[in-house]
Amino acid sequence: MNRNRQSLLTLMFGALVSSYAALAQSAPAILQVDIENFVNYVEDTADITKYATLPGVTTAVPPKNFYAAVQIGDIVAVNGQPAKGTYTVSNRRINLSTTPTPGNAIADTGRVSLQIFGAEFLTSDGTIVGSLMAVGLAGAGTPPPGSPPGQSQGNNAITGGTGAFLGARGTIGQSVTPPFGSARTASIMEDPANRRINGGGTVRQVLQIIPMTSPAVLSDAGGPMIAHADFSPVTTAKPAKAGEVLIVKATGLGPTVPGVAPGQPFPLDAVQPVNSPVGVSVNGQPAVVVNAIGWPGQVDTFRVDFRMPDGAASGTAAIQLTAAWIPGAAVGIPVQ
Repeated sequence: MNRNRQSLLTLMFGALVSSYAALAQSAPAILQVDIENFVNYVEDTADITKYATLPGVTTAVPPKNFYAAVQIGDIVAVNGQPAKGTYTVSNRRINLSTTPTPGNAIADTGRVSLQIFGAEFLTSDGTIVGSLMAVGLAGAGTPPPGSPPGQSQGNNAITGGTGAFLGARGTIGQSVTPPFGSARTASIMEDPANRRINGGGTVRQVLQIIPMTSPAVLSDAGGPMIAHADFSPVTTAKPAKAGEVLIVKATGLGPTVPGVAPGQPFPLDAVQPVNSPVGVSVNGQPAVVVNAIGWPGQVDTFRVDFRMPDGAASGTAAIQLTAAWIPGAAVGIPVQ
C-alpha cells in the first residue's frame, strides 16, 4: 500500500471514529406521543372511484391478507405537553406467525404488517417544529431489546427527521396500555374529511430518539454559564434567588426564526427566537421561560432567560433545558 493511500484510509477511519464519537455524545431521549382520531382506512374495494366517498362511519371488509391500508391521526401531546401535528402510516398487511391459520404467513417471528411512518410535529399554536420518518414491522410481538419503558409492541427504526429533528435516529413502538389502544378500522370508502367528526382510536407511540445535538448549558472554568440579569455569573458568593430572572448560555436548541445558514453566526441587529418549544426545569419543576433566542454574533449559541420559581429552596438547584421536547443534561447552581 503506498503512502498516499495509507494516509487517505487513515483520514477516513479517523473521520468515521469522530462521527461515531459525536453520535455517542447525544443521549437517547424518550418522547411519548399521544394521538387521537386515529383511523385505519383499509383498501377493501377494487373500485377506486369509491375511495373516500362515504360521509359516515364505515365497517371495513378486508381481504384475508396482503392488503394495503392508510392510517391518519392527530398528534395532541408530547410528553404530556399540548402539541399539534399529524401522524400517518402506510401499511401492508403480512400476518406473520409461528403457527399461522390458513391465509396467514408462516415465519419465525410474529408481526402484523410492514409500515412506513411519518410524523409532523407542531407547537400548540401551530408552528411547525419538524418531522420524523420511520420504517419497520408493526403490531403484536415482543419489542426489540433496549426498547424504552412503555413500549408494548412494534419493531421500527426512525430513519431521519427534519427541522428540530434533523438527522435523528432511533426507534418507535406503540403502547397499548389503557387508556391507549389502537386505531379505529374503516373502509377505504369512508371520507377522511370527516375523520374528526366520525372519530377514531386513541394511541400512544413511544419514541426513543438519538438526536444529532441535545440542549446543553455551556460551562467555563467557573461552572455552568448561568448569570444574573446584570450578566454577573451565579456563584456560591453570589447565588441565585427565588423569583429572579436568570440568563442561561446554551447550545443545541435547534433552528431559529427566520433562521441563519448552518455554521453562520446569529445577526447582531435582529432578534432570532428559537423555533421549537423551549423549557427550563428547576429541580424537576417547570420554570417560566421569558425568552429563548440565538445569541447575537455567535454560532449555535443561545440565550435563555427564565424565572426561578418563587418557592425555590436554598442549596443546589438542578437546572435542565429541553428543546423540541428533548431534554439536556442537568447542571447545578447555588441558590440562596
